[in-house]
Amino acid sequence: MRILYLILTALCAYLLGGVNGAIIISKYVYHRDIRNYGSGNAGLTNYFRTIGGASSLLVVLIDILKSVLACFIGGWLLGLLGAPAVGKLFAGFCLILGHMYPVYSQFRGGKGVLCGVVMAAAVDWRVGLGCFGVFLIAVVLTHYVSLGSMLGALSCPLWLWIAGYAPLEIVLGLLCALLIVIKHGENILRLIGGTEHRLNLKSKPQSRRKR
Repeated sequence: MRILYLILTALCAYLLGGVNGAIIISKYVYHRDIRNYGSGNAGLTNYFRTIGGASSLLVVLIDILKSVLACFIGGWLLGLLGAPAVGKLFAGFCLILGHMYPVYSQFRGGKGVLCGVVMAAAVDWRVGLGCFGVFLIAVVLTHYVSLGSMLGALSCPLWLWIAGYAPLEIVLGLLCALLIVIKHGENILRLIGGTEHRLNLKSKPQSRRKR
């Protein structure tokens, strides 16, 4: 039964992960694919910079709902075997993978940051709050959303350890974090080169097409 529950969790979480709010709203409300504009990333940051407005809240809502549902399914199925936290973290890993490489959208998705935060909060609100706190502090100090995202993600296994979770759960948290960091490869190169975009809440949305 353990293998069956893991397979069901993986399938459900991956397919839910592919339901990308930025792609859905940009294509079916504004009739343009967010992946063809700005940085080309199908995530909240690029959506906010490119389109902005109240519709950004719809992107957030879609990605939060799918993340909560995926973690609920994983927690429930693996909870039947006495390992709800493992189920949520495993579902989170598959969810992030689906968000990054969605089968519905030519495997071109986002970077999974919001999914990761929701997953962490679904496992333990203290862990979620810790990850978000690290993200927020880093962004406020540096104005780099990408750097804050990576640091917040990498803090997840640390918060899990502090909260007293088992080694397997910490390893799953680390794997989720590494997925997010790897997906930020281009951002890392831009950070090193000093060309990474800084967050500017006062700037107007840019509709520049990606080259």
